[in-house]
Amino acid sequence: MEQAAGEEARVGGKLPKLTIMEEIMLLAVKDKQGYLSFWNDNISYALRGCILIELALRRRIALVRDPNRRRVTPGERIVEVIDDRQTGETILDEALRLMKGQQDIEKLSVNTWIDLMSGETWNVMKVGFQLKQVRERLLKGLVDKGILRTEKRNFLLFDMATHPLADVRAKESVINRVVALLTSTTSAIPPVAINIPPADSRGGLGDGSSSGGLGGGGGAEKEKDTVQCRVTRTVCMVCAAYAGSVLDNAFGRLGYEDREAAFGRCDDILSEFCVWPFGVQEGSGSGSGGFGSSTPSSASAASRRASLANRIATGGSNDPYGRESVLGLVAEARKEAKGGEDDLGFELVAGVLEVLGRLDSLL
Repeated sequence: MEQAAGEEARVGGKLPKLTIMEEIMLLAVKDKQGYLSFWNDNISYALRGCILIELALRRRIALVRDPNRRRVTPGERIVEVIDDRQTGETILDEALRLMKGQQDIEKLSVNTWIDLMSGETWNVMKVGFQLKQVRERLLKGLVDKGILRTEKRNFLLFDMATHPLADVRAKESVINRVVALLTSTTSAIPPVAINIPPADSRGGLGDGSSSGGLGGGGGAEKEKDTVQCRVTRTVCMVCAAYAGSVLDNAFGRLGYEDREAAFGRCDDILSEFCVWPFGVQEGSGSGSGGFGSSTPSSASAASRRASLANRIATGGSNDPYGRESVLGLVAEARKEAKGGEDDLGFELVAGVLEVLGRLDSLL
């Protein structure tokens, strides 16, 4: 209990039951069949990015405080381990050990670490940095938490372990969060989008929230077991699901136009959160604390803008409330950062999202 309390004090709140990686896997796995699509090449890369995000939010890693780092994009900035204590999550601890062992030799960038953990390298000396069987290990972790179960299925000449859904409510909770976030019509974040129970919500977020990310009512602000970084975690989960090509699995209840509007909203969210500080766009005169117009991530941003323009031109995107909602997310996520623009952990999160934002061009 004391160890858990100490961890909560360090990271600024109670850790959620599921990691961001597990939520992505829950969206990806087929409910009855218990396995993922064989044709999805993006999810493995997205999961490695989520590992870095989890470690950053748990205050284990951050960017190196180099005054020259703003000359490159967030994804090219250098990472360092700031706390090598174990997290209790096997995959996170394995990644942390790899990063700690490497940084005495050379500290690497956000983009490089995602590549190495994914096995995307031609350097035979770096092959040992690949995290193996991540999907299977995450699925087994969900089995241990009672959300999935294990079955054997016969595929022609061999048997394979599958993991069908056991706890329908757990997956419904993740889907409801995704849909609520991407279909919101106000700057106040719907409580369901960040997993706040109805009894604790009085009008959502965006009107007098506390620095911990909870607000809109006294019940939520006084909640003793406040989950750490609710808003940022949900944003990262949605963006990683989008990059990992599993976001559409949450849209089964939406019509065609609503689905396209939700994808457009996610595109907008990713554009605002792949820069640091969040919401400070290129060329916006952000000053020394922002992400200046000279940075070279404009290609990925331009690609997302072209994709959104194409949806608008074909009549597939009609989201008059999108901008207001996205700005509300940015405002609340900024409140969760410790030290505002000087939070090197949150800056690392922006770096991961910048890399995931150009995933299609990397693979």
